[in-house]
Amino acid sequence: QVQLVESGGGLVQAGGSLRLSCAASGRTFSSYALGWFRQAPGKEREFVAGISRSGSRLYYADSVKGRFTISRDNAENTVYLQMNILKLEDTAVYYCAADPTINAVVVSARPDYWGQGTQVTVSS
Repeated sequence: QVQLVESGGGLVQAGGSLRLSCAASGRTFSSYALGWFRQAPGKEREFVAGISRSGSRLYYADSVKGRFTISRDNAENTVYLQMNILKLEDTAVYYCAADPTINAVVVSARPDYWGQGTQVTVSS
């Protein structure tokens, strides 16, 4: 089992940057594909970015491509989401997720494990 704890959310002006972190428990962190999802008020949760177990394959939603970067540090059991050029529409609760298969993160958006979420608010 994996426990995920996000941090790094907050209030930022449009055009600014934030870096989210997600720390995972367990000794098999490198066995999991990881991803970030977000849910804005009144909207369904959506996929943002995913990364394979080795970190060699990266996936992004079209809405964040070129602005967000996902990375992982298997030695530190941590996955990151660097968010640049933030827009008002990026305001949401951001969730970290993990699953043994990348398809569950990127394709079906049904990973086994979820964090509790961290709020990101972008102001004008």
